[in-house]
Amino acid sequence: MNFFVRKPWDMHQSQHTPLEVYRQRKLHRRNFLRALGISGASVGLSTVLSGCSKPTDKEIEQAGEAPVPAAAENRYPAPSDERFTYGRPETRKRDAAEYTNFYEFSTRKDSWQYVERFQPDPWTFEVGGLCNKPRKFDMDDVYKTFQLEERAYRHRCVETWAMCVPWTGFPLRELLRQVEPQPAAKFVAFETFNRPSEAPGINNSPDNPWPYSEGLTVAEAMNELALLATGIYGEPMPKQHGAPIRLVVPWKYGFKSIKSIAKITLTDKQPSTFWNTLIPHEYGFEANVDPQVSHPRWSQAREWMLPDRSNRFDTVVYNGYGEFVGGLYS
Repeated sequence: MNFFVRKPWDMHQSQHTPLEVYRQRKLHRRNFLRALGISGASVGLSTVLSGCSKPTDKEIEQAGEAPVPAAAENRYPAPSDERFTYGRPETRKRDAAEYTNFYEFSTRKDSWQYVERFQPDPWTFEVGGLCNKPRKFDMDDVYKTFQLEERAYRHRCVETWAMCVPWTGFPLRELLRQVEPQPAAKFVAFETFNRPSEAPGINNSPDNPWPYSEGLTVAEAMNELALLATGIYGEPMPKQHGAPIRLVVPWKYGFKSIKSIAKITLTDKQPSTFWNTLIPHEYGFEANVDPQVSHPRWSQAREWMLPDRSNRFDTVVYNGYGEFVGGLYS
């Protein structure tokens, strides 16, 4: 008889899988196999063996490649903002690209395998709501209007894994200044795309509150750390990282950094968000990194760096960015 021995550092599936997915894991598995065109009974040795070969760096890179607007030419790599340093080793490009959360494509970390049909070009996003100059932006507008810079940010997932990566982008507040928020605006709501034909994860979980949504207070959105990122590792953004444009808020847990933004709305009411709607007692709206506040199913006191679970660090409040954002919550 074969036995699986769980190592002390391996979290149980129920601890790193969204609760609604874990409770219906058999259904999600069937839907996943159906999306591949196979049934549970037909999964034989060839299917098992197909997952044994490790993908090459080139295969992962090619899977995530997205078209880049002509206006992006010569914008990468961008000048680096020297104020920001990791304080620990940088995560390898391959490790960051191979291990991502992007539930529109997969409930696992291998979303790079399912992004082929996703079309992030052409891309437009609208900015509206309580502002004086609502408008739509396409990616040519973005590259022509905003000055890009590279920032070395630490990234902390609520699931306790972490990475250190260089994002390329521009401050969110520069975009908001373009549309002139009205005094009544208290929050900024974000939505991503909703294209089931391009994203198998949407089809596999039709009852989820798609499109994925997130939100910040206006004060948080205007903070200098909040970044709209168009690239990573000195190159345009790959699909699995949120091409063509995503939010990065490094003092909050990673689920706040919404990918592939399609809509931004200034509002006077706290917006509904994806995880706060699904599991409000586990995923709060604020979601600041705090080692003293445990997730209901695990401690947040420690974090591990991709790709090695034994490479652990003490979690720091606001992910170490207290000097920039601490005043927002005093």
